[in-house]
Amino acid sequence: MNENINKTALFNASCFALITTAFTFAIRAGILPQLGDQFGLTAEQLGFINSMWFLGFPISMILGGLFYHTIGPKIIMQIAFITHTLGIVLTIYAGGYTGLLISTLFIGFGNGCTEAACNPMIADMYSGVKMNKMLNRFHMWFPGGIVLGSLISKFMTDFGMGWQMQMWVLMIPTLIYAFLFFGKAFPKPTVEGVTSISSNIKAMFSPVFIFLFFCMALTAISEFGPQQWVNVVMSASGASGMLILALTTGIMAVGRFFAGPVVKSLGQTGVLLGGAIFATLGIYMFSTVTGSMSYFAAVIFAIGVCYFWPVMVGAVAQRVPLSGALGMSIIGGVGMFSTAIFQPIIGRWIDDSRADQTALGLAGDALELAAGQATLLKMVTFPAILVVLFAIFFIWQKNSKVAAGAAAH
Repeated sequence: MNENINKTALFNASCFALITTAFTFAIRAGILPQLGDQFGLTAEQLGFINSMWFLGFPISMILGGLFYHTIGPKIIMQIAFITHTLGIVLTIYAGGYTGLLISTLFIGFGNGCTEAACNPMIADMYSGVKMNKMLNRFHMWFPGGIVLGSLISKFMTDFGMGWQMQMWVLMIPTLIYAFLFFGKAFPKPTVEGVTSISSNIKAMFSPVFIFLFFCMALTAISEFGPQQWVNVVMSASGASGMLILALTTGIMAVGRFFAGPVVKSLGQTGVLLGGAIFATLGIYMFSTVTGSMSYFAAVIFAIGVCYFWPVMVGAVAQRVPLSGALGMSIIGGVGMFSTAIFQPIIGRWIDDSRADQTALGLAGDALELAAGQATLLKMVTFPAILVVLFAIFFIWQKNSKVAAGAAAH
């Protein structure tokens, strides 16, 4: 059916689209302090701007999951290009808080379209072991792109280049993926074995899916909360927030490249439980250490959150297979939606901590460090709850190895 498809061009275009998503995450984290200074925004307002990125993502991802088999990946990626371009240009000419909210929502919408189109498209182009290998290589470019984006942002900031110029950099991978996709034949969506939407929804009311649904809300904020705020909360610790982000995501990219053997030896439930323990330790260390020790904390944190996202999605695919592509879109969507809700809450924690530390007589870097670390200490709660939940899941699923093993990669 898909013999005349240029798989290499489509795959490479998908990777550049995911690099665009990663750049929007990293560069926006890098320019947050500049946006706060230029527009006089509080940390809570910066949190609401962040939340638009995480809100646009699940809206388009779930819509894409619902309509993928009707309209196909080509139209979804055309929408991604339009919304990415609109979001980038509108951010550069935003002029204030409301403009930044709207433009960031467009960027998030484009990112969700990328995820909704490229995952099933790659699954349609390849099969069996090759499909799993290519999906892992595709997903490697999210942390890999964040490494590149955070280093670019740090370099440009250090050399006095403004946030507008950094936003223009986002157009480079956007134009590359549009060029690579242009005029190409796309694979026809595979319909075989796709169950109806009603049976997908019915499967999502199973105890395992509901449990994973709630866990995903906490795994996502455990990963994205500290990462998105790292440049704000670590700026006064004697360590570079953007280097910490680059180190964290670099370890995640390598870890995901070797995900197969790790998941095979520990199992999905073992990887999730171990990840929760390491994430708790990493975030706790962030809240107590300064200087070069912050980089060691980043390594522990990265080991913790490295496998959360792909293994949670894989757990849905293997343990609730009848939920189909919609189930995977929903689980990814709830992760992003949860992160959207918590962003302004984290911002408010920073504002409140600053007020408390100012009342104690702190100022300057000492104030920023104390406020940042107090906020990170509150974030420890997210993975700490997961340690308990994943311990329960580990025991619960011990007798379900047959179901999990049937689709193990």
